[in-house]
Amino acid sequence: MRMSDIPFGVTDWDGVERSEHPGAAGIAWWRTCDFNGIRVRIVEYSPGYLADHWCDKGHILYCLEGEVVTELADGRSVRLGPGMSLQVGDGAMAHRTRTGGVGARLFVVD
Repeated sequence: MRMSDIPFGVTDWDGVERSEHPGAAGIAWWRTCDFNGIRVRIVEYSPGYLADHWCDKGHILYCLEGEVVTELADGRSVRLGPGMSLQVGDGAMAHRTRTGGVGARLFVVD
C-alpha cells in the first residue's frame, strides 16, 4: 500500500454516511472514506453477525469495541477484543468475520 497524493485532513466519523451490509446472519454498518484508493472504514457488526462470503482481500483491523472472531479457511480462528488488531495481505489467507452476542466496532484499512 502506497499512501501518496493524500492531503492533510481530519475525518469526523459521525458525519460520514452509514451504509448497511447484510451478512449470512446479522448486519454490518460501514462508514467509509476513500483516500486515493485506500479504503478506510468504521465497521459496526450486530450481535450474531456472520459474513456471507470468504474474503481474500488484505486488511488491517483494529477492534474498538466488542468482540469479533475472524475465521480462517484453514480452520483456525482468532478472537479480537478492544485494543487488538490483525493484519492480512491480499491473497494471503481467505477469512470471514463473525460476532457472538455483543457485536463489535472496528477501524479497518484496506
